[in-house]
Amino acid sequence: MNPGDRVRVERGGVANEGVLMPSTTADHLVVKLPGGYNVGIDRADATVDVLERDAHDVAGAGAGEGDSSTIEFDDDLPTVSLISTGGTIASTVDYRTGAVTAQFDAEDVLRAVPDLAGRANYRGRVVANILSENMTPAVWQDLAAAIYEEIEAGADGVVVMHGTDTMQYTASALSFMLDTPVPVVFTGSQRSADRPSSDNVMNAVCAVEAATADRAEVLLCMHGSSSDDACALHRATRVRKNHTSRRDAFETVGAKPIGEVEYESETVSFRRDGPERGETDLSIAPDLETSVELVKFTPGMNPAALDYLDDAAGVVIEGTGLGHVATDWIDRIEELVEGGTTVAMTSQCLEGRVCDRVYDTGRDLLDAGVVEAGDTLPETATAKLMWVLANRSAPAAAMGESLVGELQPRSVPWT
Repeated sequence: MNPGDRVRVERGGVANEGVLMPSTTADHLVVKLPGGYNVGIDRADATVDVLERDAHDVAGAGAGEGDSSTIEFDDDLPTVSLISTGGTIASTVDYRTGAVTAQFDAEDVLRAVPDLAGRANYRGRVVANILSENMTPAVWQDLAAAIYEEIEAGADGVVVMHGTDTMQYTASALSFMLDTPVPVVFTGSQRSADRPSSDNVMNAVCAVEAATADRAEVLLCMHGSSSDDACALHRATRVRKNHTSRRDAFETVGAKPIGEVEYESETVSFRRDGPERGETDLSIAPDLETSVELVKFTPGMNPAALDYLDDAAGVVIEGTGLGHVATDWIDRIEELVEGGTTVAMTSQCLEGRVCDRVYDTGRDLLDAGVVEAGDTLPETATAKLMWVLANRSAPAAAMGESLVGELQPRSVPWT
């Protein structure tokens, strides 16, 4: 028997049927079940029947140093650059070592998601291979440079594969750093490829379809519902991950998603206007001021919590309601502003907008020099403040302006 054979393994009165996978130990068999999960079985006292030879092409099973494959270029198809930063969607198991890795090229992606074949010509590129909680502004800058280079080299669209936990931060940061004439689409996966409920195939396919659409901005493409019917397209600066594990974890805050991709019909549609393909000249402004902190105010919180921010260039506060903190915070905030720190106020409520002109506390905060960030999401405001501090002569004023759709002019019922 060899990896790729369909086998039936019996041990201890339990039978498992599936595809034999390479094993990292001599004492165990690894069988991929029809539902997608792998099961490890102790070889001792196990009986194995081979049901079908070479029933499955096992990715990574036979690859060796010097092996190569090519993808024939089709002049009639657009070219999409697939860029990986790590995360579940870009991870595959190397069964020779048992390790999970995101070191892939275009051939690896097509082997893992064969549904992508025939939709575009692909180029694969790895910018980082990290868990998304380890994402940093330095990687944002590397990613911006990579996307710029891919578009400059002729890519008709870019798909960024990213871990979902911090994808909203990266996508919003790239919105400020890049002016793009083609779609830049972030996508990820809530559930790994070996799970029957994995969302990686549909998200990847829909992201590629969006990357070839007539749009030119940074988008985020993920399941629009718990079903496999359509992916939602979110503006990168207005989206938030609002569930830990659901496939439709991402939501546009304060509005409906700006568009969607129907999976079966491969139809991309937009419900709101936006920059069209080719309308914007490619440019990059990658500088960031990384000395920026996001602080969440809680009742009774000691204003001394701000003491470590004396040297910060910027602070984003998640205040209560319309954008408030306790009265005993105000003097400390004023000291920060007078020391040169830009302090922007957002709300923990997410829906609605900051307005510090209603109550005395809000008016005192404005007198202390706090900048209202309107309905900008706290995570987006953090990335924005990093960018405007490095690229705008009047960063405080810029925090009150909508630069790339992060701040809606009005809070109205969803449209």
